[in-house]
Amino acid sequence: MPEFHSYPLDKESAVAYAKKWAMSRNQIYYDFDDIGGDCTNFISQCVRAGGAIMNYTKDVGWYYNTTYDRSASWSSVYYFHKFITTNAGVGPYGEEATLADAATGDIIQLGNGEKFYHSLFVTGMRGGVPLVCAHTDNALDRSLSSYRYETARCIKILGVRIR
Repeated sequence: MPEFHSYPLDKESAVAYAKKWAMSRNQIYYDFDDIGGDCTNFISQCVRAGGAIMNYTKDVGWYYNTTYDRSASWSSVYYFHKFITTNAGVGPYGEEATLADAATGDIIQLGNGEKFYHSLFVTGMRGGVPLVCAHTDNALDRSLSSYRYETARCIKILGVRIR
């Protein structure tokens, strides 16, 4: 059984990345706007900028090398949530929390009752309301209260595991 060590995500660096790239695209990564949306790709970039290492487990890991060599969890709302909340190996791991528990450095996913469809990165709080950065519908420190959605969940990144 491999021994893992854990360290916290550098949320300050993740937030700085989110604010820098919220209104444009980092050319290192493919822009998924035309093929389903870029929101979770952007969230993964933020988590990576916070010091998360990639998990290269084929099909179920969390990684990006190229447009065609990446995990589903890198750019899919559903698979990102599944990876982060069940990951017992290397890379980022976390848990689902209530929206009331949202804090800077967390991820919020919006849903319509049938499925979750959009990922946002929390970059601050104002009056207890999260401010978020996002792609697809570009947003820089936009108030969560300005979004229309039926349901929302918060994902807290608890840390990053390494061997």
